[in-house]
Amino acid sequence: METLKDTIVKQIIKDSLENSMSYPEYRALVLTKVENNSNTGHEVTQDLADYTALNNKRMKRWDKTIKVGEAVSDLMKHKTFNQTWIVITESWCGDAAHVIPVINKIAELNDGINFRVVLRDQNEALMDQFLTNGSRSIAKLIILDNTTEEVIATYGPRPAAASALVNDYKAKHGVITPELKENLQQWYNSDKGQTVIAELVTLLS
Repeated sequence: METLKDTIVKQIIKDSLENSMSYPEYRALVLTKVENNSNTGHEVTQDLADYTALNNKRMKRWDKTIKVGEAVSDLMKHKTFNQTWIVITESWCGDAAHVIPVINKIAELNDGINFRVVLRDQNEALMDQFLTNGSRSIAKLIILDNTTEEVIATYGPRPAAASALVNDYKAKHGVITPELKENLQQWYNSDKGQTVIAELVTLLS
């Protein structure tokens, strides 16, 4: 039996989908923010605008270079889906810039997946239903069954190995530093989206 909380969550998701955009629309939005030296989200600062410009370059590169192996491609193309994938993000989020283009590449492989993007600060009620260790960490992917409107799975905010890198560093140093951000960037560049692909396939199998 569906609980009151389940009903509320479903309504929150429906409301957020009304404010959602396609991946190309999100990329266009980020580009507009870059052209205006700005960023998405409630807080607009020069630092966040600079991160947005950097992330736009990252996403542009990943859109062109991410490779999905033949085995995964065949699996996704021949599997039956009737799902909506909602990813919560903001333009300034470094992890999101590396992860979302990969999710998009996988979603594009099957017409049964409707991939939508929502902004965290415009959808706080949704974000608060999908916290990570009590925090509003992004990017966060929510996978819905279109028939039942139920949440099948969630993913994020970053791949497991990247999370381990961050957690180990924070345990040792206590804070996030520019050195950690550089290490994380190097990990993403070396991995080339393959861990996200593998983890998504496992999630969907």
